[in-house]
Amino acid sequence: MTIWAIVPVKPLRRGKSRLAETLTEDERAELNRQLLAHTLKTLKKTPKISEVLVVSRDPKALAIAHDHEARTIRENGSPSLNTALERATAVVKMHGAKSVLVLPADLPLISQIDIEKLLSAVNGGKRVVVITPDRHKNGTNALFLSPIGVIEYDYGVNSFERHCELARKAGARLEVCELPSIELDLDLPEDLELVAEEINFSFGDKQGLV
Repeated sequence: MTIWAIVPVKPLRRGKSRLAETLTEDERAELNRQLLAHTLKTLKKTPKISEVLVVSRDPKALAIAHDHEARTIRENGSPSLNTALERATAVVKMHGAKSVLVLPADLPLISQIDIEKLLSAVNGGKRVVVITPDRHKNGTNALFLSPIGVIEYDYGVNSFERHCELARKAGARLEVCELPSIELDLDLPEDLELVAEEINFSFGDKQGLV
């Protein structure tokens, strides 16, 4: 099974706007840089992931991807997340991918072990959807599709339930994997507090995440 990982990335200086009261714009950009690098390093050392593709309209994000030997697609305009993922998925399919794993770039605790646990849930199935929700059971933090296109992307508010329903309607085997290092994304100040003891960011005299 040829598995590609797709990582969609917002412009580094625009992401994490809801942390504006906690971090300056420069600090948020640096945080986004570190999170992306950490995600790419983790994916690249996961043996079952054949290739990693970053899709973004930010040249700096794409440069980081190149530094970590990931493939890239530069977005034109400001497409929705679902549209950007559809375009990226068409590209990986052209390159021979049979399955795809979509992960955001803002998972500070993501680990190779949890990625491997998620992929092991596939268990040789031919029509499988594996989902890891966020910690609120609202969004979709990891989405594995085999084969590619078994369901459409439907990211947005309450995407976890919608993706589950799409899998059921498609007659695919649905596996929900609750994995601690994938469930926590950084969106709100409270999220930053939750990981404060686990990681340090390279602001001031602190050490970096990566």
